[in-house]
Amino acid sequence: MHDARRSAARLGARLAQGLALAGGAGLLAGVGLVCLSVAGNAVAKIGLSPWLAATAPDWAAAIRGSGIGPIRATYEVIELGAGFVIFAFLPWAQASAGHARVEALTHWLPARALAALDRLWDIAMTLALAMIAWRLGAGMLAQMDSGETTFLLRIPVWWGYALALAGAWGAALVAALSALAPREEPA
Repeated sequence: MHDARRSAARLGARLAQGLALAGGAGLLAGVGLVCLSVAGNAVAKIGLSPWLAATAPDWAAAIRGSGIGPIRATYEVIELGAGFVIFAFLPWAQASAGHARVEALTHWLPARALAALDRLWDIAMTLALAMIAWRLGAGMLAQMDSGETTFLLRIPVWWGYALALAGAWGAALVAALSALAPREEPA
């Protein structure tokens, strides 16, 4: 039984690590997109400056004609990916016991009671994340039926829900595997 629980714990840790890496890649992509957009906006403003037009009119015309500027609707892409990024990091916090803990009332409990309380909170987290994922899935289906798209890029809104849903179910699975993981036996 302990071997199965250890395998579940290892699987949960690997899944949490994979989701955190995917979330980190998504976060870096979002940061890169925003940086490129801000840099493009800065270059476009330089090309429009009266000073550059007066001192180097050819350069100003070249910048204006280059098409360099802010990336259109960056915020729409960031908004669609933000849910996934957030849910992708939740499993890592769960697997590494990184969630906030309030131990003001439990420091006097024996080790066995603390282990039982930890398992109870893992089960509660599993249920909460599963409920969030379930309702997120229902919201995604409603968005699919409505056909709603983002304003500028016309990306279906449900794509953002689908990304977040993958992270939410991953977080629920890692929480369930944490609940199954073996606890250290008190001495």
